[in-house]
Amino acid sequence: MRLTAEVGEYGREGMNHRGHRGAQGTGSAILISVLEDLLKRVRLVMVALALVQFAGAQVTVVRAGRLIDPDSGTVLTNQVIMIKDGKIQAVGPALALPGNATVIDLSNKTVLPGLIDCHTHVADGHGDGEPFNVLRKTASQIALESVSNAKAMLLSGFTTVRDVGTYRALNDVALRDAIARGDVIGPRMFVAGAYITITGGAGAMTGQAPDIQLPWDLHYGEANNPWEVRQKVRLLAHDGVDLIKMLSTGAVLTHGSSPASIEFTEEELQAGVNEASHFGLRVAVHAHAAQGIKNAILAGAASIEHAEYLDDDIIALAKQHGTYLDMDIYDDECIQAGGKTGQTPPDFLQHEAGLAQVQRDNFGKAVRAGVKMAFGTDAGVCAYGTSGKQFAFMVKYGMTPMQAIQAATSNAADLLGHSSEFGSIKVGKNADLIAVSGDPLKDISLLERIEFVMKEGKVYKSGGAPACSQ
Repeated sequence: MRLTAEVGEYGREGMNHRGHRGAQGTGSAILISVLEDLLKRVRLVMVALALVQFAGAQVTVVRAGRLIDPDSGTVLTNQVIMIKDGKIQAVGPALALPGNATVIDLSNKTVLPGLIDCHTHVADGHGDGEPFNVLRKTASQIALESVSNAKAMLLSGFTTVRDVGTYRALNDVALRDAIARGDVIGPRMFVAGAYITITGGAGAMTGQAPDIQLPWDLHYGEANNPWEVRQKVRLLAHDGVDLIKMLSTGAVLTHGSSPASIEFTEEELQAGVNEASHFGLRVAVHAHAAQGIKNAILAGAASIEHAEYLDDDIIALAKQHGTYLDMDIYDDECIQAGGKTGQTPPDFLQHEAGLAQVQRDNFGKAVRAGVKMAFGTDAGVCAYGTSGKQFAFMVKYGMTPMQAIQAATSNAADLLGHSSEFGSIKVGKNADLIAVSGDPLKDISLLERIEFVMKEGKVYKSGGAPACSQ
């Protein structure tokens, strides 16, 4: 159009100079007509090509008898989900479908968005309850063992996980990238790369003799003042992590530690959060003790992991700051079961004594107060692929079934900062779908038995069995 206008103006100037339409003016008019005709033909060709491309593209259609929408907290019936190139193209009760579409009939099932576990350790290999046994394996062995962990998580319905630390630094980065390339099967991963912890702290490898020098990847994240914290954040950002994990207090599953101890100071936590923000990264903070939780909230942490010792003031503070609580209220079952078989070390059982019930009671208080809650299980403490067992505990201790589902879908996606990509079944988002028989709003334990799993438009499980050979 701009070209047509300019040529037309040139023709008018020719008339003004000559007082009549000369040969030059006539030529301009012909050129305008030719160009307009050409533009029309180009538009027609472009439209035709677009139609051909859509007609030839592989479209998958999922028929959902019931569809849970966590964004609105409602259930839709008899919905059709149209998927192309791994993305949701349309959702509605009656859609015009292309003739070549592949139809997946889930009209007798309840369909949900793919689940999200915001506290996992998928890249830690096949742990046995004793962290020090990491030294009995090479980093390669742990990485290869982690492949089956990732597969188990995906086939149990978790299409996305946040991996919040591994003893062997950067194993999680490698696993994330292998999954993204399609080399191995697993959930979409958001990884921390390594724990940022004080020397001898909750995220450190402890128990070895003083004259034993650990490999670099087993003390990668140790820092002991604000500037060392910033340096570790910079290293991790350079190595391609998706988030930062810091440890504000001692831990349950670390030798020589105490969940009641305060480790990083508020100043050190603030340095980590501030430095992470320069790289667009959020910070998850491990904290059991009340003061450690408070320090992390005031420092600007995106989420508090575990968060056992809450009080009314801390709950109000978390609500005021919009901080997520990521409370693993199921895994004590696995810690205690390991104690009976000798798998959980005795000092870990002592650390855990009484802590689980405190956490579960305070979970209910936080839910009733309206604090933001995300779904996190500490996967690896319990067997990979069993994270769905936590849903029943979340309902038992204060959530409605819909709130528990929201914690593992729309809330979790918000915590990760990727609500536009997943967390609900909406146009433009990744086609991450799961399905169960029955109604999980009446029986939340159904989410322990996911029957159908789709990630980015590809079916990995159907009818209770893997849909691929890997």
